[in-house]
Amino acid sequence: MRVVSGEPSCEVASWPAGLVEVYVERRVSFVRLAYLLTGNASVAEELVHDAFIATLNRWEAVREPGAYVRAAVVNHCRSWGRRRGIEERHAPAPAAPAELQADELWDALGRLDDRRRAAIVLRYYEDLPDADIASVLGCRPGTVRSAIHRGLRELRQEIDR
Repeated sequence: MRVVSGEPSCEVASWPAGLVEVYVERRVSFVRLAYLLTGNASVAEELVHDAFIATLNRWEAVREPGAYVRAAVVNHCRSWGRRRGIEERHAPAPAAPAELQADELWDALGRLDDRRRAAIVLRYYEDLPDADIASVLGCRPGTVRSAIHRGLRELRQEIDR
């Protein structure tokens, strides 16, 4: 889907108005969310577009397009992370870089498991309440609170090292 000057191209003229509206208004924030979950801008862009296509394919079942697309973005990011993990486990070891410049917070966030990282990003970046995060992650609100608490504890420990 392409948007030029805030207007969708003719390719999306047949798309439901509610989905086009969410695309125009929230695509950039969804790409930022995906970037925070994946750490890769081009992958984030691709996963957001995949999430919009998935939403279009299930449009009959969609009640809240914005929430549905956000959940689809998070799920696509989690799937991508699982695939990437499998690929990394089976890839040959890369050559050591000549000079490392680490971003401590980003590195520490990257060490968290998918659920804790997603819960923290959804809470502190998307500013979602526990119930909404639980809905996106497919768990209970208590599990979200626990994931955030444990994730923050792990982040503190990593950064203190």
